[in-house]
Amino acid sequence: VKIFAPNIEQRDVVNHLKGSPTGEKRNVLVESARLARGNIQDLAELKVSEFDAVIFPGGFGVAKNLCSWAVDGKNCTVNEHVNSTLQAFHSAKKPIGLCCISPVLAAKVFPGCEVTVGQDKNVDGRFPDVEIASAIAELGCKHVCKDVNESHVDKANKIVTTCAFMCKAPLHEIFDGIGTMIEEVLKLA
Repeated sequence: VKIFAPNIEQRDVVNHLKGSPTGEKRNVLVESARLARGNIQDLAELKVSEFDAVIFPGGFGVAKNLCSWAVDGKNCTVNEHVNSTLQAFHSAKKPIGLCCISPVLAAKVFPGCEVTVGQDKNVDGRFPDVEIASAIAELGCKHVCKDVNESHVDKANKIVTTCAFMCKAPLHEIFDGIGTMIEEVLKLA
């Protein structure tokens, strides 16, 4: 297992205690290295031949830094190294795991794929971002409704997705969903 991140400037830096931008400038690779305790490499150095699968965690950083979804929605652009990494794993027929908001990367890069970001209706208040499911469909992809503790496998494209924090749920349910995503990625590897 190796961890990678793009060597780019963050769109913005947020004080998560206050929920507001700080005005600071930070680098995605440097900030990712802080979280990974230094054991990380530039995404541009990833060689698909050295790995059995790739997994993209979610988080709002994906929507701000790995692509421009936070600003542009379905009209977003995907970072060139993220795009080429996804394309390389897909071309090599190696599995791709995506959780939380990161399934939008697949929806943008692989028209016609199947992904989940949870539900397409916010019936019980657990899925406040249902418009993302609609945007995925508008991109020509199939959004598959799943609960937080489930994942969806697009067998044709070897893409496994789960909604994670796209659902307001207890951490153990989010953990279970991510666990099923990992299990399914490993089955495809």
